[in-house]
Amino acid sequence: MKKLLFISFILWLTIQTNAQPTDSWPIFRGDQDLTGVSNTTIPDSPKLLWTFQTGDNIKSAPVVADGKVVIGSTDGFVYCLNMSGKLLWKFETNNSIEAPALIHGSAAFVGNLDGMLYALDLNSGKKLWEYECENQIIGSPNWWSDGKSTFIFVGSYDFYLHCVDAQTGEVKWKYESDNYINGAAACANGKAMFGGCDGFLHIVDVATGKLDKKIDVATYVAGSVTVEKDKAYIGDYDGRFFQVDLKKDSTTWVWEDEKTHLQFIASPALIGNKVLTANYNKFLYCFDKNTGEKIWEYNTGRQVEASPVIVKDKVIIGNMRGDLAIVNLSDGKLVWSYEIGSQIICNPAIALGKIFVGAYDGNVYCFGDPF
Repeated sequence: MKKLLFISFILWLTIQTNAQPTDSWPIFRGDQDLTGVSNTTIPDSPKLLWTFQTGDNIKSAPVVADGKVVIGSTDGFVYCLNMSGKLLWKFETNNSIEAPALIHGSAAFVGNLDGMLYALDLNSGKKLWEYECENQIIGSPNWWSDGKSTFIFVGSYDFYLHCVDAQTGEVKWKYESDNYINGAAACANGKAMFGGCDGFLHIVDVATGKLDKKIDVATYVAGSVTVEKDKAYIGDYDGRFFQVDLKKDSTTWVWEDEKTHLQFIASPALIGNKVLTANYNKFLYCFDKNTGEKIWEYNTGRQVEASPVIVKDKVIIGNMRGDLAIVNLSDGKLVWSYEIGSQIICNPAIALGKIFVGAYDGNVYCFGDPF
């Protein structure tokens, strides 16, 4: 009992005092705001450094922190690899994992299709606690701290956004939406923000679990919301991409392809005056975030579900054919591509000068500079 209490205390202490290093990718869009921006630098022509084979398809995104790569597979295992692609540990959850993990402090948090949210010791893979939702989890957890305690929140197909204590897994609150919650909830200014299958943008106070406001924005939101100050950026299943003014509770601008009207499953990426997203019509788009004017487009060659990632002056995108591409942020011109040959469902993690991505063939791929 004393040993368990000591471990819990060390976990609590680490979570409170350890800030994530700048050159990491601890959550599936890189940060709590889900902006999809990496602080590292990558080579113009990355080389394949290594692959690691899991037991089944990979639908989730990897996360990277403290020199470790954590990713779930549909074989039900969470895998932790070192930067050379060697297995450090794996943990069996007994059902498929499609949700990206979250690394915070000395723990990894991940949900599966049983609706179980697990906290795992990052160094050993030992289970610290588990929390049960009433339906599947396919979106990444996020975190928030009040300065004294840290809390983990995650959406589920049981219609609820669940918030639990990071140290114990005890529920703090549950907020009920009107339909499934697919994506991760962004965290900004003490608020959790997510779009659900009910077509609303929900803004929830993380301290209390009380609804701050609910904005009617769409018919069905499959991806996650990107937040910057008082603006949010969302794509919906009807093929509309738009900016929402969180103060005015209204949509500022809307863009859609009049010919295709295909779904936005990818989550946006945001830097400077540019916001980027990808559509099922094969295109990666770059817009002026203030006006919604299209700056450029890039035809990836196949449908896109994976979200784009911005790295300095480059953008990385994967498609359903298994192509991984780097294009210029300035004009969308192709810089580099690699044919993995198996579907890329979720975005890569970019950290420590390397690109980490999972594919439908069950492999984790790492690209970078071999020297």
